[in-house]
Amino acid sequence: MNEEFVATPVGMARITWYPARGSAQAVALLGHGSVTGIESADLQALADALPRRDITVGLVTQPYRLEANPGAAGEASLDRAWTAVLPAAAGPGVPVIAGGRSAGAQVACRTAAELGAHAVLALAYPLLGPGSSQELLNTGRPTLVVQGGSDPFGRPDQFPQLPPEIELVEIPSANHTFGTGIGIPRSTSMTRITAAVTEWIDRRLSAPRTHHQR
Repeated sequence: MNEEFVATPVGMARITWYPARGSAQAVALLGHGSVTGIESADLQALADALPRRDITVGLVTQPYRLEANPGAAGEASLDRAWTAVLPAAAGPGVPVIAGGRSAGAQVACRTAAELGAHAVLALAYPLLGPGSSQELLNTGRPTLVVQGGSDPFGRPDQFPQLPPEIELVEIPSANHTFGTGIGIPRSTSMTRITAAVTEWIDRRLSAPRTHHQR
């Protein structure tokens, strides 16, 4: 693990890197939610699991959180910071999977097409607010949504019909932070998340790239 600081138009962001064990096949660049930082259980589980599959993970701390500046926490500021961070994180010829949890997932959805992300990973997408179905449907990239079955910000059965390029995986009984509160260990949810994400990434990396993916 190592840290890199990136200057953005709204302050300094930090990327905490978890390098691939072997030759990196892709970079998964993941942002945090509005309440928790990169210490959230789902982001940490992926940071542990993906490098073993030769996927480098970069967990991004947004400037507003790093510098304790709530004025840089709005959508426009989050997107401007991400727009500076993603190109700095991309290596030549290595596809970038943009994503995050909750608010971080929203940022990735809004900017994926513009920044040329290979795909989008949306953990605990806040469908019922502040997110929206249109924001999700307009990613312009293959997208995986991993959603708790009891997430108050949008259960899987509340999502609209999704096109084939947007897949949704349900984590049974889990809430917005993928806890269950019914005797199912959080580790069980984390195992399900990492299994779903690694399987999806394997498929995405083996799929032919379309003309709109840079």
